[in-house]
Amino acid sequence: MTRHRSPGRNAPPDSAVPSSRGALPRSAGRREIGRAGDREAASSQAAPLPAPGRPPSDNAPGPRAAARGISSELSRRLTRGRVPRKRKPAAERSGGRGRQGRGGARGSGGAALGAAGAAEEGAGGGGRSLPAGLGGGSPRGPSPRRALPVPPLRVRGFWPLLTALCTALLCLYQALRGSAAGGGAGGPEDAAAEAEAAGSGVPLLKGSALLLLGCLLARCCGAAGGGPRRGGARCLAGARRGALERFHARQLRVSPHVLGHSKAHVGRVVAELVRAAKAQGLQPGPLALSLRGDFVRIGSAYEQHKVRSPDCFDILVPLRLPPHLEPQPRRADGLGPCGAFVCGLRARDGWTRRCRPFAEGFCVELQGRSHLSSGLVLRWFQGHLQRCLSAVRYRLQERCRVSLSACPGHPPTLHILPCSDYVCCHISMAVRLIPAIPLGDALYLTALPPDGPRGSLGSEALWGLNASRQEQRLLGWLKEQAPAASCHLKCLQILKGLRDLRRQGLEEPFCSQWGRVLSSYALKTALFSLLLQGPLEAWDERFLVERLEDLVLYLRDCLRKQVLMDFFLGNTSIPEAVALPRFLKEAAPVNLLSAFDGPTLDLVAFQLISTWIQAPHIIRMYSSPRYLRPAPAPCRHIAEAGQEPPGE
Repeated sequence: MTRHRSPGRNAPPDSAVPSSRGALPRSAGRREIGRAGDREAASSQAAPLPAPGRPPSDNAPGPRAAARGISSELSRRLTRGRVPRKRKPAAERSGGRGRQGRGGARGSGGAALGAAGAAEEGAGGGGRSLPAGLGGGSPRGPSPRRALPVPPLRVRGFWPLLTALCTALLCLYQALRGSAAGGGAGGPEDAAAEAEAAGSGVPLLKGSALLLLGCLLARCCGAAGGGPRRGGARCLAGARRGALERFHARQLRVSPHVLGHSKAHVGRVVAELVRAAKAQGLQPGPLALSLRGDFVRIGSAYEQHKVRSPDCFDILVPLRLPPHLEPQPRRADGLGPCGAFVCGLRARDGWTRRCRPFAEGFCVELQGRSHLSSGLVLRWFQGHLQRCLSAVRYRLQERCRVSLSACPGHPPTLHILPCSDYVCCHISMAVRLIPAIPLGDALYLTALPPDGPRGSLGSEALWGLNASRQEQRLLGWLKEQAPAASCHLKCLQILKGLRDLRRQGLEEPFCSQWGRVLSSYALKTALFSLLLQGPLEAWDERFLVERLEDLVLYLRDCLRKQVLMDFFLGNTSIPEAVALPRFLKEAAPVNLLSAFDGPTLDLVAFQLISTWIQAPHIIRMYSSPRYLRPAPAPCRHIAEAGQEPPGE
């Protein structure tokens, strides 16, 4: 006999006494205690009760002997082929049923209760009613009978079943009516009855149609008048999430395999071209522009939020000024759009006659000072790359075919067509090569597309500030701080995809304004601002729809207020882990929406909310092959150059 130690005072309250089956929780312990009491009550109930005032007899059969006797008697009568049934009084039948129900409930508790259950069934089978207080069960009295669970009524197939039944009854009625009319004697009345029976097919069809219409009407009225169904909002949210997930997986998501091969191939081709251009640029002498010899990968393809196809890339090609000249950027207030810069030049030894050739070839006069001209630098860069392309084309002829296209006022585009056996992806790629003036601390000045009349001095001298390296640092920091299954980049991809789909249904001139206001840089700026406002744990993949809705509402509010500040210029709320250059911290804030009027921004805000509300419908409508006409690769960067700043 094994003794169990009772838990001491320092034992936890939920601890249970260990047994051969393992530790039991508190509720299981209580059930075992109740079952033990039931076994004791059953054993006492099965034994014959002594008369009052008389001691129990020693020859009284025990519960097991009584059970064995009953079973042997039943088997003996079954072998004879007859089992006599004797009707019992109502009181005994009710008592027997109650004891049998309790015995069955206790018998299902486990194998240890089998003997007590059999004894209780034998005692109850005799129909003997026990006095109060001596019956089986727990000391608190018999437990109430447990109600059977009623399955919920499934009415999904009720109306079709009712319609089919009514149609069958109508057909049976018409058939019986026709047979009765055909079985009569031939006469004028019978002929009329036959004619009526022959034309009964039309009422049959009419009746069936009316029944079907009534079924549909009743079902629609029941769905509309019954109020919101349970889980209706959850079903709608699930359907919206499913549509967005399928849209991202089928149309927006870029294969990492294809993207990796494309980026590697672009890097090799651009490295060959930059190496050749640097070698040829050193020949004129130290008083001209030259290439620094490296390049910087920027844009969505290198920030993990590229959409649709890896066929367009952005590459910064840093230039080198003459050794004795230093750039001095400043805001171009009154000369161009908000956020534009002009690049002054400072000579270490003063402007001498030696600097005159460089100033005549690459500078313009503004307010009595020489400023580096973005237009002149861009034209020199295009011609320089075109001269170097012939040498690169010969070395790359076994890998791919390359060509260069240029548009006035826009960076040149390098087109790469891989050969059949070199790249497994076989994708024609367009690479925008952007000349950049390095300012230090990974900041660059890039040429802005001319907005004013072509050839004006103001548009020729405008530059834009490129902080793509800081954006990549911020994205890397957010990736470390956010959950592993974060959806912030996925939200950006889906929003860009919805913007492109909605553009298919707009007409000019609002179509171009829609793309300029909701440029990828503006969407990315809104995403950065929203990410730093709340906890990053809220951007888990489970909350994709909620975070997308927050991003859309944040953009809507910015458009209504006509204010969307640049994230890096003059922003003091950036985390210290993302080190910003002093130039960005001390710069004046820039409103990215200052170039647009109020009615245009209000219309864009309205269309943005409408696009989000009707997102599943827009995805279905504009995702057909009719609207997915691929644009030619040479014109894609040129068309987007006026809508988005470099480093999209």
